[in-house]
Amino acid sequence: MHELGIVFHVIKTIEQVGEEQHLQNVASVTLEVGQVSGVIPHELESCWDWAVKRTELMPTASLKVETIPAVTHCNGCGQEYATVPQGRVCPHCGSEHTWLLRGSEVSIKEIEAR
Repeated sequence: MHELGIVFHVIKTIEQVGEEQHLQNVASVTLEVGQVSGVIPHELESCWDWAVKRTELMPTASLKVETIPAVTHCNGCGQEYATVPQGRVCPHCGSEHTWLLRGSEVSIKEIEAR
């Protein structure tokens, strides 16, 4: 379950930001999670609920998850397309010379403090 590792990393990062910004309490955190990141949102939320209760800065902080759609770029024709319905083969030209432009990331978008 890599979701727990992600949650621990996010909490550590928020605690560092909290110290730098002199935050007293975090109310919510918004994460951007790529559509093909391999992260299972309900598992992430379950791990979050368990882990934040053990922190001083955010024991009741809620987690908001926003999905970033996966988009692939084709080097063959220069087009971009939705990754999930098409996969690695470009639907415009049939090229397999493609690469994932976005959709695999997990990042902190917003920290709401009380």
